[in-house]
Amino acid sequence: MYFYAARQPILDIDKNLFAYELLFRDSIINVFPDIDGDEATTKMIEASNFNLGISEFTGNKPAFINFTLETLIKGYPETLTTEELVVEILETVKPGKKLLSICKDLHEKGYTIALDDYIHQPVWQHFYPFIHIIKIDWQDTTLEIIKEVKAAIVDFPHIKLLAEKVETYEQYNQALELGFVLFQGFFFAKPEMVKTKNLSPSQIAMAELLYETSKTEVNLASITAVFEHDVTLSYKLLRYANSAIFKRRTEISTIKQALVTLGSAELKRFLGLMFAANINPEKPSELINAAMARAKFCDLTAKDVKSPIDQAIAFLTGLLSLIDAIVDEDLESILTKLPLAQEIKDTLLTREGDMAALIMLAEFIERAEWSKTSVIMKRLGLEKASVLKHYNEAIAWADEQTMANY
Repeated sequence: MYFYAARQPILDIDKNLFAYELLFRDSIINVFPDIDGDEATTKMIEASNFNLGISEFTGNKPAFINFTLETLIKGYPETLTTEELVVEILETVKPGKKLLSICKDLHEKGYTIALDDYIHQPVWQHFYPFIHIIKIDWQDTTLEIIKEVKAAIVDFPHIKLLAEKVETYEQYNQALELGFVLFQGFFFAKPEMVKTKNLSPSQIAMAELLYETSKTEVNLASITAVFEHDVTLSYKLLRYANSAIFKRRTEISTIKQALVTLGSAELKRFLGLMFAANINPEKPSELINAAMARAKFCDLTAKDVKSPIDQAIAFLTGLLSLIDAIVDEDLESILTKLPLAQEIKDTLLTREGDMAALIMLAEFIERAEWSKTSVIMKRLGLEKASVLKHYNEAIAWADEQTMANY
């Protein structure tokens, strides 16, 4: 059984992953207003305890989960540990004596407490000794209000400010200058700036390997030669081929053996991961993780589309759907430099066709825009249960690859 949630990353001041917020929905075709906050939180807690552990879904990072007053009164936060949970109090909860007592109790037990979509009122000052994070909607809060909040918490240095719905690097830098230390939004998944730069010889070589492996007739000898001339790449190939995910009985010890055993589809996945992870090491790791998750989701779902899509093509196209953000360059410009199949380039540039629709489906799930997913699924002939299954599997797989430093 799969529970319906999207995870959105929360990054720290250095753009490193700090935590995830889990956004629950009753089903993939149910938008949030069709279920009240109490039921949403209840089902999230039930799922995390009985179906899919929170740590499996968040890669052992803390999970921000929304709580209503009713679910706080019922003690639901205490069904999860202090290490895996950030108690996020919904903006609809009114400050009062009961809530204050609950916050004090949770604080004393070691839980981290955050105020969601904070609306500044003097009464909240009574809560400041027990609150650790204040989330401010960047799209809906004025500079004047932000300065008022900063002044109000000046005597409580333990409180961190989190800017949510940060969509551009300009907004991220503004929040940074105002003293925010945590950031939530998709600013990291867009190009930091549009500029032109050359790819390094090793990056071009890896792109050429991707192109070679996408051909109908794969030239094993030439591909082997490229690996044999790059010690680092050879080491990572052998490590990948021998990794636990393949459950091999005997160890693979040569480049040729690894290439033959993996096959062109798995080799293409490996090269795609290497290309994404190494093309711009300064980018947030969560961006690379998101690209990997998209790639795996597209790979797994491609075979279920009513007009099946080649899985190897789906994987690579999903991976490259964030290439402009990874490279910090206009998409059309970067694609002209990469020796990729025209099918992949057309999908990314025109955003038309079934493959493009599959990428859009991944994007809508990432943002928890469930009402839009139903339209895409109907068009592609997909079942919601299998879509969510593939999404959860892709998330887990991407986390595993990131931890393995591919």
